[in-house]
Amino acid sequence: MTCELAMGNPPLPQPAQDEEYCNRLKVAGTGTIDIAQSVVDRRLGLEYYNYLNGNGDFEMDSSNGVSTDAALLQADVDGTVRPLNLFETSRMTYRGETPLVGFKYINSREFWGGIGAEVQESFSVTEMEREGTTFFASTLPDGNDSLPQTLDELKAASPVHIVGIDVKNSFNGTWETNAHWHKILQKDIKDHQMFSGQFEVKKLLKFHESPVPDLPDRRCWGVDC
Repeated sequence: MTCELAMGNPPLPQPAQDEEYCNRLKVAGTGTIDIAQSVVDRRLGLEYYNYLNGNGDFEMDSSNGVSTDAALLQADVDGTVRPLNLFETSRMTYRGETPLVGFKYINSREFWGGIGAEVQESFSVTEMEREGTTFFASTLPDGNDSLPQTLDELKAASPVHIVGIDVKNSFNGTWETNAHWHKILQKDIKDHQMFSGQFEVKKLLKFHESPVPDLPDRRCWGVDC
């Protein structure tokens, strides 16, 4: 009998050329809202879309960053500061007769070296107070002399591979999330939630696969393979 270690999906190699995208927005007013962002990067295995459209009283403070060097984009994920390739955070309020329509989609594309996990959030609301973050990591930090952490510390903190959202909101309207993680002949995980009416919702959803060897086959425990 032969027993081998099965590797988790390896981290993607960090591109030699560091590239960053950063967008900070703070806005308050009444009128038409039309906001759209998209990031598609094959080297990171990343596909991301974020869209808002409405007409009413609106206030938002948001920050969105993407970096091929995860060491340069560190943020809090579930209570721990982690090096990431994408991080988006926002606080928003809205009230209007015209529904505010929002759509967010993030995918760790398996064909590009990701883990094949995707998360989608959508809503159509006449009132909303929302706080939320979106996070993604697919490359290990490669070290940076300008940072206080050592390379080993950065790698130990890395959540590769991870994709997810952390949302807290109250709303009048319809809010929905859909998530899917599929690996051929291994797993198929689906998550769907929808609420229509007046609700308060707090949700953390994340898919995580650590790129380390799995334990040997249990049939080999205690056996000289």
